[in-house]
Amino acid sequence: MAGVDAPRIAARLGGRAVLRRQVRSIADLDAVVRQGLPWRALGVFLRAAAPAAPDQAWLADIVAPRTTRIRREREGRLSPEESERLERLARLTTLAAMVLESETEAADWMLRPHPLFGGEKPAALARTELGARQVEDLLWRLEYSLPA
Repeated sequence: MAGVDAPRIAARLGGRAVLRRQVRSIADLDAVVRQGLPWRALGVFLRAAAPAAPDQAWLADIVAPRTTRIRREREGRLSPEESERLERLARLTTLAAMVLESETEAADWMLRPHPLFGGEKPAALARTELGARQVEDLLWRLEYSLPA
């Protein structure tokens, strides 16, 4: 995760107000994710990551199916696995915003099908860690002007 610091990722998830602890390092972020992110972190992320409701719903489906999200809302917390998927989305969106130097461009880039991913949206690859690595690799190549 070189280059994308934990406090920036945590801020995208609502920061201390939502996470209820200061995140200063990857170890801090890992601890929060392993215990399960607060339900509110999903809403904070979705509002910033996708301006349109259909895109928000699509991103939420990456984290967990709708019926599971209803249950998680009642419980107030995501499972560790769902939290990990949400953290991946937040990490990729944070990196995209750094590389593209625009929150709006980052949101658009994450939600638009990309030819180097076989027409898949970069955000869709966040379902798995290996998919997220592909997106990170491309973003770092863009950052350093390397051939994609």
